[in-house]
Amino acid sequence: MRTSRPSIARRAIGASAGAILSLGLLVACGSDGDSNEDAQTAEDFDFSCPERTDAERTPDETANEDTPFVFGTPGDPSSLDPVFASDGETFRVTRQIYDTLLDHDCTEIVPGLAEDWEQNEDGTEWTFHLREGVTFHDGAPLDGAAVCANFDRWNNFTGGYQSPNYTYYYSNFFGGFAENDPDMGIEAETNYAGCEADGLTATIRINEYTANFPGAFSMATTAIVSPASLEQITDDEVQTADDPLPGYTQESGVLAGTGPYQLTEWDHGEQAVTLERFDDYWGEPAKVRTVIFRTISDENARRQALDAGDIHGYDLVAPADVQPLVEAGSQVPTRGVFNILYMTYNQTYEDLADHSVREALSHAVNRQRIVDSVLPPGGTVATQFMPPSLEGWSEDVVEYEYDPDRATELLAEAGQEDLTLEFCYPTDVSRPYMPAPKDIFDIIASDLEAVGVTVEAMPITWVEYIPATRSGECPLYLLGWTGDFNEAYNFLGTWFATESTEWGFDNAEIFDGLAEAAAEPDPAVRAGHWTSLNEIIMEELPGLPISHSPPSIAFAPNVYPMDVSPLTQEDFSEMYFAAE
Repeated sequence: MRTSRPSIARRAIGASAGAILSLGLLVACGSDGDSNEDAQTAEDFDFSCPERTDAERTPDETANEDTPFVFGTPGDPSSLDPVFASDGETFRVTRQIYDTLLDHDCTEIVPGLAEDWEQNEDGTEWTFHLREGVTFHDGAPLDGAAVCANFDRWNNFTGGYQSPNYTYYYSNFFGGFAENDPDMGIEAETNYAGCEADGLTATIRINEYTANFPGAFSMATTAIVSPASLEQITDDEVQTADDPLPGYTQESGVLAGTGPYQLTEWDHGEQAVTLERFDDYWGEPAKVRTVIFRTISDENARRQALDAGDIHGYDLVAPADVQPLVEAGSQVPTRGVFNILYMTYNQTYEDLADHSVREALSHAVNRQRIVDSVLPPGGTVATQFMPPSLEGWSEDVVEYEYDPDRATELLAEAGQEDLTLEFCYPTDVSRPYMPAPKDIFDIIASDLEAVGVTVEAMPITWVEYIPATRSGECPLYLLGWTGDFNEAYNFLGTWFATESTEWGFDNAEIFDGLAEAAAEPDPAVRAGHWTSLNEIIMEELPGLPISHSPPSIAFAPNVYPMDVSPLTQEDFSEMYFAAE
């Protein structure tokens, strides 16, 4: 916890074993997968962020100074320059090194480098009042000019830097660039209108309000980097969308942030990133001097490494491992539920362009069986493309209950008794919303085959999976999303703001409705738009929302964990080794 933050109660998810056990009692766990009227549903699920129930422990000062804390991650980071990243494994590391203007307490936006901020009435001018006495790791001071230098840099990217392969989030938030490169496929004009600095104040202007703000200012991709360190590089190495990332993004000692840790080594051979405490940090100093993020891609190997004492924590615990870990003395905090798993019906394929077929497939899938048999305790069936904790979630969407008889009837009426579909799912990965992709695929494939659909399995490695789904190569596929900030547009706008090859449908009512809602600066009015749009989207049925899942994270018995985040934005400076 950072002492410079305002005194907002830390509403982190409970970290005690007792909390895990009590949470498990809330969910019906029928092994046969049949619908259960006592099963937890989205309507009665508690998506709040409760106070953690475990007490503070006495720190082991010697261990915290002399023993590196090793955390097992599912994958390597991709870039040490956060603006070029869009993946959680990169942000897990960069959030410890670089700070953002705004931050999160649970899902609430709170001060970060800016201790206060305000917007004008139409949401096009955002003024940030920065903290005094903040220095970058290279000794340069934080001021308004440093903030503006970062935003101006991003807006002036050219060539391959404009490709969504590199600046996905930036173009999502700000549209285009100062001068769009026609070869990069960016057609939208930039929404960035400039930045003005005045001492410890930075005023960022946008041309038109969108619901991405102020959330965009809390995103790890918009973290503030020392302008002095940026002078060591030139943004001209990436000419095409297929060029590799610049070399400096893979090296320590180039870019400097203001975070509680600074990067000292990235050993690519050992797949290990080493961070050391920054003693001049503006907030409360990190309690453990050295943190190492070590990639262990195999889920079982991560658990074995924890059991053996080779690591002190790891992420994305397999649901079946939670109880054994707790019984062995490990701590397994469960994050709040702020994600969704879905199955896409890509309508560029003629069979799936038929609404009756999409409806039939939806009735065929026993989503409660997935929740009960695959997800950790606390999971629930999803009814729409965002979690119930967000303003705009609707109680009146079409829900497509599990009804295999109705599915069979609809397929017959559509003349599709012999329907064959390719179904893609990712391998070699687990995600917060999808802890066991193959198991989930097997259940859905079995359900579809039970109503007469022939399923052709298409397993794809994760590194190739996102490009395959985005380019429309998969008729059916599993994917999901963990929210970046507490705004419905971060879910609905991510998928349905415009026509795309990954969904393949054209519905002007949805596209125009999302544009109108996103441009509405009044949150209460905007929420009404989201409610209506959720109902329209579920009538269109571009895919089947499957579930919301509370991902678990494990720690050794002698570790006092940090507050866990439903946004997976853990602050490693808060955790420490505890005395026995």
